Amino acid sequence: MPSTPAADGPVLAFGVHILDTLVRPVESIPEGQSAALVEAITVTAAGTAGAAGLVMSRLGADVRSAGVVGDDSAGDFLVHLLGKEGVDTSRLVRADGTATSASVLPIRPDGSRPAFHVLGATALLPQHVPWDDLDGLGALHLGGPEFFGGDLAAQICSRARRGGAITSADSLAPPDAGSFEWFAAVLPHLDFLLPNDEQVLGWTGASDLEEGCRVLVERGAGAVVATAGADPTVVATVDGTWRVPVFDVDVVDTTGCGDAFSGGFVRAIQLGKTVTEAALFGNAVAAQVAQGLGSDYGDYDADSIARFVAERAAR
Repeated sequence: MPSTPAADGPVLAFGVHILDTLVRPVESIPEGQSAALVEAITVTAAGTAGAAGLVMSRLGADVRSAGVVGDDSAGDFLVHLLGKEGVDTSRLVRADGTATSASVLPIRPDGSRPAFHVLGATALLPQHVPWDDLDGLGALHLGGPEFFGGDLAAQICSRARRGGAITSADSLAPPDAGSFEWFAAVLPHLDFLLPNDEQVLGWTGASDLEEGCRVLVERGAGAVVATAGADPTVVATVDGTWRVPVFDVDVVDTTGCGDAFSGGFVRAIQLGKTVTEAALFGNAVAAQVAQGLGSDYGDYDADSIARFVAERAAR
């Protein structure tokens, strides 16, 4: 079983911050000016940096959010939601005249969802790198390296590593080789790349997930940990590959499950767990989020997640 670096200290969740509005259940969009009654509408903090940081804060990490949001009511609410969860939002830049990145997600009865998205302030990320805040971290989680490009993302992660941080990244990039090559130069500067199965297969052209993960390790990532929905998570390092089981729960909404996994995984690494143990921990956090609506669903902490894992293992 692979060992991992462990670094105590604050976590900087830098990158994509989104305000999500979720509606459930939605089977079709009403025609014309008509309306439909639904069971729930909720608004949550989201994004590969925003939601992951929120989750890590719940799990006991000292989390600092960094990124760009608009100077608008959506930005006000996003900052409020993160702050309510104990996240330090003082490093979030408020951009004048720019909309906060936001999505509307109609959740189907099976938990899947399409999305309507406004890119907004996320496009300004490369202009607002918090260089001085990259020193002295326990961990840097880069949410959306594709928004920086490989060279800038590599500089960001290299700076954090020199200060002793472990580095991880989760991408929103589509599963095609061209999108991947745009930011691939960051891989040698990442301890952990946290993609999903579609991304791995599309980025590498591999015929199966384990092969694709090995290709990404060969390209320089310290470890690749790929989620695959209801199928086992694949962990790959230079020492080999492992399949880590997921947890069977009643799925209400898959929104934010990937971010929950990332947050749980990084926090588990900080707590000294191995890569495979951290993947199991991340899967357990994702299982909590999947049972309700939005990225912030669930009432959990690091101890309750550990109990959940132990109880399921004992069955």
